[in-house]
Amino acid sequence: MVSFEGATDNEQRLIQLERRRRYAAGLLAGGMKQAEVARRVGVTRTSVSRWVQLRQEGGPQVLKRPKRFGRPRRLSDAQCAELIEQLKSGALAAGFATELWTLPRIRTLIEQRFAVKLTEPSVWRLLCSLGWSVQRPTGQARQRDEKAIRTWKARSWTELKNSGATRPNHRLYR
Repeated sequence: MVSFEGATDNEQRLIQLERRRRYAAGLLAGGMKQAEVARRVGVTRTSVSRWVQLRQEGGPQVLKRPKRFGRPRRLSDAQCAELIEQLKSGALAAGFATELWTLPRIRTLIEQRFAVKLTEPSVWRLLCSLGWSVQRPTGQARQRDEKAIRTWKARSWTELKNSGATRPNHRLYR
């Protein structure tokens, strides 16, 4: 049985496509016409025809999902796991000045740690394939004093806010 557990979005999509092809093969084996199978599965008749031809040539195993499309990854699974651990431990632990991870920093980390040169778009695709996404900093200062802010809002802000409402702007007043 095909499982989604631990699969990336792309792998999940490939698993769903495989399930759809297997379902269509079962309907065809039951004697259903290709046009009806195409309607039920939600694909074109051409796709069903292609699946029938592939199955006749290579048997049911040709309907399985391919292992991977495109060029193979330049980092092994063990290196990817180590990269994730490095990212989780933080940019400061990796020797950077601040805690913010950027693509150039991750690229530098990969180059230093694994001796693999990647472009920034390749680093982005690698991170996406590992299930990472963009995270924006909150934008609040660490030295923020919540008590002082509440006091200012209670006293100064209300005074400033109310002072403008009591007297109209003489240039715009009619």
